[in-house]
Amino acid sequence: MKCRFCNNPLTHEFIDLVNAPPSNSFLTKDQLNEPEVFHPLKLLVCEKCWLVQVDEYKKSDEIFSEDYAYFSSYSKSWLDHARRYVNMIIDRLGLNPRSHVIEIASNDGYLLQYFKEKHIPCLGIEPSANTAQAAREKGIETIVEFFGVDLARRLSLKGKKADLIIGNNVLAHVPDINDFVAGLKIALKNDGVVTVEFPHLMRLIEQNQFDTIYHEHFSYYSFYTARRIFEKHGLEFFDVEQLPTHGGSLRIYAKHKGDASKIISSNVAALLKEEEARGMLTFSYYKGFQANVDKVKYDFVNFLLNQKKHRKKVAAYGAAAKGNTLLNYCGVKKDLIKFVVDASPHKQGKFLPGSHIPVVAEDEIKRFKPDYVLILPWNIKDEITRQLSYIREWEGKFIVPIPYIQVI
Repeated sequence: MKCRFCNNPLTHEFIDLVNAPPSNSFLTKDQLNEPEVFHPLKLLVCEKCWLVQVDEYKKSDEIFSEDYAYFSSYSKSWLDHARRYVNMIIDRLGLNPRSHVIEIASNDGYLLQYFKEKHIPCLGIEPSANTAQAAREKGIETIVEFFGVDLARRLSLKGKKADLIIGNNVLAHVPDINDFVAGLKIALKNDGVVTVEFPHLMRLIEQNQFDTIYHEHFSYYSFYTARRIFEKHGLEFFDVEQLPTHGGSLRIYAKHKGDASKIISSNVAALLKEEEARGMLTFSYYKGFQANVDKVKYDFVNFLLNQKKHRKKVAAYGAAAKGNTLLNYCGVKKDLIKFVVDASPHKQGKFLPGSHIPVVAEDEIKRFKPDYVLILPWNIKDEITRQLSYIREWEGKFIVPIPYIQVI
């Protein structure tokens, strides 16, 4: 395998999670009787550009198909995050009804709906037909296609260059990162701005967030590496914010290299310096991750086995992709976790890939009265503990598995 950014041969292993089914490939009851495909889940790190990456075992057009199960609008905290961003960026950039906004990986219109409310023209680009249809039903123009140089050129020829291009949690999902970033430059107006949010590799490593590793995440980025990729394609970072979302994310602000109208914030140099000080530009920084992850695995499995031994009931909340990585690497099945609750009707009635744990509606928690509720999307644990606070009525407790097993 060669690095998908710099084409350097990859030899250094970052972590080996053995194998797993695609994390968002939920199963129907009939599919439980069919063979299930597992792909290797081993990540390598490039010693030249420090991009952490997995091979493209399953093609992106197979992952983001018309049956894609993730709809962004079912998380209240994520909607709140999107609304705050829209209000902030409109004010910061002075956007108005003459502006044009493009969001890549716009999902079900969770974010663009707030631009629409402000009468700012917007366009969604989303490869999954079912989520794109949900956005269209909200009145948001959406193109069902993967973004890259080809689409960017077509938009440019139609006069649809953007004042603002948004990409939230899409950078990791792109197998051809050079084509993607080159497309951003083509689709951006001369004085336009790109903002991209992505989980910070530093947080993943230092907080044991191995469950955020799955096949549809092809790459994992430090600020240093992301900056190198954008600079190769004529885009320059002029600001960065550190966000709490997804366990610790970065929001970068990029412009054309020739755009002198934007001052480069001191935040850029400060974060580069922090990453270097932590050793992220040395191979030794990446070497101890496997051992840390395996300790989380053993502690988690031991906890569940002890609950089983003492006849305690355990259920889970949130049929998140990260939860499927955790459960599959730990070998957990429905004998240890009875079911998982999810708010999305697109997941209810199905089964988790690999573990085959059933996905049910929230009423099942009130009926079953579990002693413990495992929070799989730990990044929104505050939202979930508030929503399910009633489990305290029967002395129920919550479990958070990352960065280490915690009972709350």
